Amino acid sequence: MELNWIGDAILIFLFGTFILRLGGRKSISQMTITQTIVMIGIGSLLVQPLAGKGLLITLLAAAVLTILMIISEYLQIKFDFIEKLFCGKAVTVIENGQINIKNLKKIRLSVDRLQTRIRQAGISSIDDLNYATIEVSGQLGYEFKDNKKPLTQQEFNKLMNEITQIKELLNTINRNI
Repeated sequence: MELNWIGDAILIFLFGTFILRLGGRKSISQMTITQTIVMIGIGSLLVQPLAGKGLLITLLAAAVLTILMIISEYLQIKFDFIEKLFCGKAVTVIENGQINIKNLKKIRLSVDRLQTRIRQAGISSIDDLNYATIEVSGQLGYEFKDNKKPLTQQEFNKLMNEITQIKELLNTINRNI
C-alpha cells in the first residue's frame, strides 16, 4: 500500500491553512460573495490530489484563486462600482420608522422575518426604529428613533453634573434664607 497520500494530505493542510490566512480572518457570515466562492473553490480543489489528481496544479489553482480574490478586494476598496458589482450594497428596509415593503420584496424578506431579525438584535418593536438596513453580510444595521435611543455615558455625566450644580445652588439658597 502506497503512503504518498499522507505526505500529500499534510502538504495540502499546510498550504490550505496558509492560503486561507492570506484570504482574511472573516467568519462565514461576514464573507462577501467573492470570498465565499473562492473559499468553496479552494475547499473543493484541495481534496483533488487525494483523489488522484495532480498536487502541483491543485496548489497553483488555489493560489491563483486566492490572488484573484485579494486583487478583487483591493479593487473594491478603490472603486465603488466594483464593490457594488461584486458585493452589492446595504438595502434599506425601514425608513423614517416605516417598513419599506418594496425593498423587502427585492431581497425576498418577509415582514415576519424582518421582525425576527429585529427581535434577535434585542429590539422589542419596529416602532422603536427610525432606520434599518440589511447589510451586505446579511446583518441588520439600525438606528433608533431619538426618543428610543439609550442613554450614553456622556449624556449621563452631563446630567449628573447638572444635578450637582442644582444641588449646590439649592444649598446656597437655603443657607441665605
